[in-house]
Amino acid sequence: MEEEEEAIGFLDKVLEDEDVFLLEECELGTPTSPGSGSPFLVAVKVEAGKGLEMRKLVLSGFLASEEIYINQLEALLLPMKPLKATATTSQPVLTIQQIETIFYKIQDIYEIHKEFYDNLCPKVQQWDSQVTMGHLFQKLASQLGVYKAFVDNYKVALETAEKCSQSNNQFQKISEELKVKGPKDSKDSHTSVTMEALLYKPIDRVTRSTLVLHDLLKHTPVDHPDYPLLQDALRISQNFLSSINEDIDPRRTAVTTPKGETRQLVKDGFLVEMSESSRKLRHVFLFTDVLLCAKLKKTSAGKHQQYDCKWYIPLADLVFPSPEESEASPQVHPFPDHELEDMKMKISALKSEIQKEKANKGQSRAIERLKKKMFENEFLLLLNSPTIPFRIHNRNGKSYLFLLSSDYERSEWREAIQKLQKKDLQAFVLSSVELQVLTGSCFKLRTVHNIPVTSNKDDDESPGLYGFLHVIVHSAKGFKQSANLYCTLEVDSFGYFVSKAKTRVFRDTTEPKWDEEFEIELEGSQSLRILCYEKCYDKTKVNKDNNEIVDKIMGKGQIQLDPQTVETKNWHTDVIEMNGIKVEFSMKFTSRDMSLKRTPSKKQTGVFGVKISVVTKRERSKVPYIVRQCVEEVEKRGIEEVGIYRISGVATDIQALKAVFDANNKDILLMLSDMDINAIAGTLKLYFRELPEPLLTDRLYPAFMEGIALSDPAAKENCMMHLLRSLPDPNLITFLFLLEHLKRVAEKEPINKMSLHNLATVFGPTLLRPSEVESKAHLTSAADIWSHDVMAQVQVLLYYLQHPPISFAELKRNTLYFSTDV
Repeated sequence: MEEEEEAIGFLDKVLEDEDVFLLEECELGTPTSPGSGSPFLVAVKVEAGKGLEMRKLVLSGFLASEEIYINQLEALLLPMKPLKATATTSQPVLTIQQIETIFYKIQDIYEIHKEFYDNLCPKVQQWDSQVTMGHLFQKLASQLGVYKAFVDNYKVALETAEKCSQSNNQFQKISEELKVKGPKDSKDSHTSVTMEALLYKPIDRVTRSTLVLHDLLKHTPVDHPDYPLLQDALRISQNFLSSINEDIDPRRTAVTTPKGETRQLVKDGFLVEMSESSRKLRHVFLFTDVLLCAKLKKTSAGKHQQYDCKWYIPLADLVFPSPEESEASPQVHPFPDHELEDMKMKISALKSEIQKEKANKGQSRAIERLKKKMFENEFLLLLNSPTIPFRIHNRNGKSYLFLLSSDYERSEWREAIQKLQKKDLQAFVLSSVELQVLTGSCFKLRTVHNIPVTSNKDDDESPGLYGFLHVIVHSAKGFKQSANLYCTLEVDSFGYFVSKAKTRVFRDTTEPKWDEEFEIELEGSQSLRILCYEKCYDKTKVNKDNNEIVDKIMGKGQIQLDPQTVETKNWHTDVIEMNGIKVEFSMKFTSRDMSLKRTPSKKQTGVFGVKISVVTKRERSKVPYIVRQCVEEVEKRGIEEVGIYRISGVATDIQALKAVFDANNKDILLMLSDMDINAIAGTLKLYFRELPEPLLTDRLYPAFMEGIALSDPAAKENCMMHLLRSLPDPNLITFLFLLEHLKRVAEKEPINKMSLHNLATVFGPTLLRPSEVESKAHLTSAADIWSHDVMAQVQVLLYYLQHPPISFAELKRNTLYFSTDV
């Protein structure tokens, strides 16, 4: 009996035991630390050194993750010995058969990886060009048969563990809080992980090893002795992965109903729901026969997280109300644009502060505090930015309304649901126990683990592209009948997708040829989406949630914006295939630092790239003719255009207008009257952007930056007015002329959706950005330039836009002296 009590006592304490397994110490060093003799720092060995250093970096990262993996396997094995000891007593927690099923092959996998780690560690530690380790990876790959046995048993192991948890409280406690030892350098000594999560780790590990083999091969010379060994290891790993992938996925994403049927998770993601007139972030789960809307419960630290079901609809009862069927509902009031822009500015500033803290090796507590603030702002932006309604209805009762930021996303959800509804589905009602089991399964089955904000990204994830993407939408083929067709372009920024450009409607055709070019600003973007629509002119088909006519999506597609592909001077042509439709497009990318440069025109005869004083003197005018004509045309027929100055005009139209203004062509007025209004707005922005010096001048730029930062309102007023008086007359008169125009545009904000803040965001950098961006040591990336300079530029223009009317005569009369050395 003493032995039995000892075993049970040990089992109770097993979660707190810190010293049962010890991993041998192995210092990897810091590969890029100064003075380490890293090949990165030796200029003479650039090519060979870089490859060698990259191999070491890849291996060091893999070795660190291998340590974590071994710790996870140890944590899984930790309760096995005491469980076996109790199995032969009168009070067994589990039977020997159950133990062997749950922990099947874990000991073997642990020993394989421990041996691999112990052999690889000293090689990385004593790294040089002669080190070989291909044989270690080849041996690891040759032992994948053990993993095959583990995979074949995986489903049974999970089911056994789940049943044992339900029938035995002691085992449930053990399986919910296994203690995993943290890495050597980590401040966290242990983390709590569920047994189910740990049982999936071996499957996850094969994928990780295969990716590492890819990276190693990329940086290993073909004539290196490791190359054929790594190739062989990669071939074995890939074959193994392809043989088990089909088996693994259903096991991860399925839950068994009480009747023994498999309920598969098809899609899940975070959506904003309008609930009782307020926005709520929900996690929505689409199973093969039911749509479930949940929210994550608040739990105390260390506790297992769970979802709380808000509502569910069996797919047999789910319908999408057509526009004419849907009832009129209270209008969804969009969040004020200027507040969304303020959030973006705060996020960019916080991102910049975090980068500075990391560069200066700041305290982790300070960085965590900044990350928390950034998450709060990103969360608010994610919650308040979506405006596209997605309504679903339960034919037995209530309707539910989601708000999405992208029509692409709305289409994905609708199509996924409609595809499942083609099957023979039965209506049902879940009992409270069934609902509890289904909701409980959501946490382990979910495929989207984090809210899509950048503060949830790992440090080594791509920050995305900052700058301008030029896209030409050429043509489309594959339509079965003639229709009125157009395309829209969406890119992601700040964790969600937004529509950035739209082609003209090509009427009554099966092969539209748009050949339209757009310039799209990217803010940390990683993907481009193209959607092809059929234009609907039937006014009865109005969505009552936002009073907009619903056009039919004919096809949609998405591509990743790979920096290596798009960051070239040449156009890259590609085709997106969507539902049998092929859309041809070309693109090229200009980074933000390149786009910040102003290039003076070599010829002084035109107006673009020519000093404003030269143009006004030549024209004998106070305001350049191009500015007057574009403003007049916008006020005549574009002042109520939604997104005027924000929506991209067709680049080819803008270039055509630029050419006629440069040539002072007599057909300018006729061309302006026929041209799309967004192209005219784009031409005006391009004129100011291509000035060899900003309208508010290089000389005064530092003073504007310091003036807007003043806290005292009276001092700021004196300074900002004095700076205007200090401008050359042509610059000042043109600026005041543009200022009054932008104020008139903002008066139509309820219709055109362009607030003063929106206009300041569009025009601020255009009117203030210096001709040469000085190299600033504290700015480490294009995102930094955006957050520091642009915020201030926007605030300067916004100050003047919000100011009571300013007249040239009054400014010149007021001779109050105020030094520009602010």
